[in-house]
Amino acid sequence: MLSALPLSLVAQRVACAFETAHQPHMPHRMIWIIVGAGMTASALSVMPSEPLMWVSLMLGWPLIILAIVDIKLFRLPDIITLPLVAIGLVVSWWLPAQNLKDHIIGAVLGYGVLAFVAFAYRRWRGHEGLGLGDAKLVAGAGAWLGWGALPSVLLMACAAAFVCVGLRAAFKGRATVSERIAFGAPLAFAIWWVWLLGPVVLPI
Repeated sequence: MLSALPLSLVAQRVACAFETAHQPHMPHRMIWIIVGAGMTASALSVMPSEPLMWVSLMLGWPLIILAIVDIKLFRLPDIITLPLVAIGLVVSWWLPAQNLKDHIIGAVLGYGVLAFVAFAYRRWRGHEGLGLGDAKLVAGAGAWLGWGALPSVLLMACAAAFVCVGLRAAFKGRATVSERIAFGAPLAFAIWWVWLLGPVVLPI
């Protein structure tokens, strides 16, 4: 099972392949190597069986790629997000405890809600604030986790995004608060967290 750890480097290398000729080489590669190793180690520690561990990595590695590409290029490639949706539905059919119908609804609902928000924001502000790549990634979250987990994913992603904005303002100045943020990275973090540990349970 430990042989999976070096394979997380593949995700980082694939992400670098999305660089364009006009983009500088991505800095802090070691940070992403550590993130990939941590993601793989968390799957090793949480998943009760080796098949589930490998299934988890089928989700985790694409999430790393999407996070890197979105941070660097502000886009989430269809070549990764769309297969992620399809694989999630296959996994939900394969796992005996899952309900395929809930996951199909989750994929449709996840895309529909984010696409509507993106459309409404564009009509209201006159420019794009949320890309359809984010909607497709949330569709992937619904496919893997089911519709019931989507509120937790969105709540955690928004919280992580606010933390990122706060840290950027603290280190680079308050003027950076209005700068664009790659929402795909917080979404990827939230999807992975909910996959490993389940939806957020709020105290009543």
